[in-house]
Amino acid sequence: MDADGDLVHGAVLTTVDTDGTVRTTGLLNVLTGAHTVRRLELPVPTMLPALLRHLLLPVVLDALGVPRTRQEWAQRLQRGRFSDTEIQQLTDYLESRYGDRFRLFDDKRPFAQVGGLEALNGETKSAAQLVPSIASGNNVPLFSVLTEGDELLLTPDQALLWLLHAHGWDTAAIKTGAAGDPQAKNGKTVGNPTGPLGQLGVIVPVGANLFETLLLNTPILPDGLHPADRPQWAWDERPASLGSKTPAGPEWSPRPAAGLLDLLTFQARRIRLLTIETEQGPRVHRAIVCAGDRLTETPESDPHTAWSHTAKPKAGQRQRRPRRHVSGRSAWQGLNTLLALALPAEGDGPYTSLLLRQIGDLRDDDALPADYPLGVEICGLEYGNQSAVVENSIGDSLPLPVASLLAEDDWLRTAILECVSQADHAGRALDNLNNDLRRAAGGDPLPRDRGQRPSSRLMHSLDTTMRRLLTGLRTVGDDDNLLERAQVAWELSVRAAAVREAEALLAAAPPRAVVGRVEKSNGKEIVYRSGKAAGIFYKKLTEILPLATVNGASNGEAAA
Repeated sequence: MDADGDLVHGAVLTTVDTDGTVRTTGLLNVLTGAHTVRRLELPVPTMLPALLRHLLLPVVLDALGVPRTRQEWAQRLQRGRFSDTEIQQLTDYLESRYGDRFRLFDDKRPFAQVGGLEALNGETKSAAQLVPSIASGNNVPLFSVLTEGDELLLTPDQALLWLLHAHGWDTAAIKTGAAGDPQAKNGKTVGNPTGPLGQLGVIVPVGANLFETLLLNTPILPDGLHPADRPQWAWDERPASLGSKTPAGPEWSPRPAAGLLDLLTFQARRIRLLTIETEQGPRVHRAIVCAGDRLTETPESDPHTAWSHTAKPKAGQRQRRPRRHVSGRSAWQGLNTLLALALPAEGDGPYTSLLLRQIGDLRDDDALPADYPLGVEICGLEYGNQSAVVENSIGDSLPLPVASLLAEDDWLRTAILECVSQADHAGRALDNLNNDLRRAAGGDPLPRDRGQRPSSRLMHSLDTTMRRLLTGLRTVGDDDNLLERAQVAWELSVRAAAVREAEALLAAAPPRAVVGRVEKSNGKEIVYRSGKAAGIFYKKLTEILPLATVNGASNGEAAA
């Protein structure tokens, strides 16, 4: 790579092509050959939305424009690649129009940074502050192999990815005070929110290749992009009434997003990367990370999050707020949110992302084939201690039948959600069995916040089965008995897995659980014995999984 870190032609992005070839190349080659790229090779799941939103998508949308109708969107999909005209537009955009703005180490205008940015106290910090998995400041991961005192050298390609990741996911609270920031006091700023992505439960639809993934993440906008809407590298082109014309953008002010491009590339941090020369070329060893703009609220036009809908919000509360993911749950356990295509008819509830709703509409118009290999990537970060540290990372992927996204014809969606519900209820029955056995042995139920529950092991054991089910249902039709066969197979699998867990619990119960004990509750005596607990469990399992019962499984026996 050139000394200035040329992103357009330098080796900054690693891809896995559809033929399995792994290559590292520049931004222009990745985009113009997007139809040959199976996936991007990224170190962590949270990197995908950061790279899509802060670089790939806004370049494509700004250079080519957005589709204004479903028909225009479908025409792009049918081509299966960027046309020769579009390739020329992308080339002109990245080479002639903005080529000088895609240089990572440029002295005056470094990409996604503020040239000449300085801390009030003149200090810089280790580049480790860009990487959540490495100890830095208050963020001290349990299994970090480096301490804050160790020097971290980032290659240009690594620095690009972690730079974009920081813009989207950086922790909240205290940041280095920047020279010129009116909110900086005593060398720091306080009260900073997390990066915009950190406030979402990110949902990214993915296709068979990068070209299709970019298209699946492109909203259809009947009016096109707003003329004043610019990505961060073209901020100086916005009208003066909408913000400063300086390359740094507005002066650290709370503000709404001016449009889709501004939202995707929102500069929630002011960052400057500092390099040293090594025998292998430039390496980033220090960085300055300061407060940036504060997004006043996530607009409902944000394409990459599901929502929590509140029927009767309190005063000052929004009716819809981004719905964040919960750690410890597979993506399929959240299908009730992913498939919530309509606002709750009554009360509160989830509402899926704009892009998944759009995909359902496109399938309804036959713009997407029924057996299209749609996938969904979900990711998020869990923060702790006033969001100043990262406690957990969430990442998962899921095959999703596009027919389940049809708003009107909900038969497949209903069947899938019933399968998820059956697993959930079977897990609860196992947890109840475990608690009853603990009582029968003279103990107390497992505290809610301690220990591993049998339901967790059940869900883990069913993970591969659910993914096979969803993949198989991509080809299901209205008059096909595939769905019924799939439901029977699913129930048999759930029953077999639940019975295995139950038998392990019963085998581990001490002999005194057979005799049991009696507890008094509200003046009534309740008997807890292992035999009674087992009977209650198997009866409940029969109620939850009726098809498994009539298709060969009996109480106390694993399904064949």
